Amino acid sequence: MKENVHTFIGCDNSYEESRIVIFGAPYDCTTSFRPGTRFASSVMRSESFGIETYSPYLDRDLEDIPVFDSGDLELRFGGPESALCDIEEHSSKILSDGKIPCMIGGEHLVTLGAVRAAVKKYPRLHIIHFDAHADLRDEYLGQHLSHACVMRRCHDLVGDGRIFQFGIRSGDRSEFEFAKTHVYQHKFDLATLEETIAALNDEPVYFTLDLDVLDPSIFPGTGTPEAGGVSFRELNYAIQLLEPLNIVGFDINELSPHYDQSGVSTAVACKLLRELLLIIHK
Repeated sequence: MKENVHTFIGCDNSYEESRIVIFGAPYDCTTSFRPGTRFASSVMRSESFGIETYSPYLDRDLEDIPVFDSGDLELRFGGPESALCDIEEHSSKILSDGKIPCMIGGEHLVTLGAVRAAVKKYPRLHIIHFDAHADLRDEYLGQHLSHACVMRRCHDLVGDGRIFQFGIRSGDRSEFEFAKTHVYQHKFDLATLEETIAALNDEPVYFTLDLDVLDPSIFPGTGTPEAGGVSFRELNYAIQLLEPLNIVGFDINELSPHYDQSGVSTAVACKLLRELLLIIHK
């Protein structure tokens, strides 16, 4: 792991001393509506210096925990499998060294590469998924590797009863029918999260946050905005609830910064990443 000069705020520690390792996955080649998430990780690093390292919500500071930012992967555009292989390889290296990978997407398909790595080390892996979209299609326009299919492909890896979805408010009929018998799905908001967390005990968990779970009035900078989302305060509170979990990997994705020229969406994403780092590091 080489030192990355351009880091997320407060995440300039060495690889050896750090428990969490950030990396960017700037890939959006299967985006079905508006592309642009490939720019999220670099923009978030730049804009993160507009927020403080200290969280008044948690009374914790990024300067007090060791986090290493390994920069962006150089992902090959075109067919998604090569990009997923690169993400899996990088995640596997981090996991094999006893550390927690934190991926900044990118479109949501990038989660599959990280989950592939995590499930190899943790065969009993569970997934907690915050999103506006179910992402449970078996294929989209003939493509089985798509951001619209990412949770279906993750289900192929972990099986029934190990994916927990919250905030879902969009998908075709077949996705909601599939969810009834194969995953736990709580629609529209983040309620019942506490019950899920209590049930998981010390099971290994991968957490994936699609930022379009937020209402577009708060977070317009995304490729597939969906009305009826949660507020920042609801999402931030839900993140705090994750602290007891054994989170072995996590990601934050689907920011398309240039669709919000105000920069508010990027600022929201940076603040949520700060909270996640502080919660998961414990």
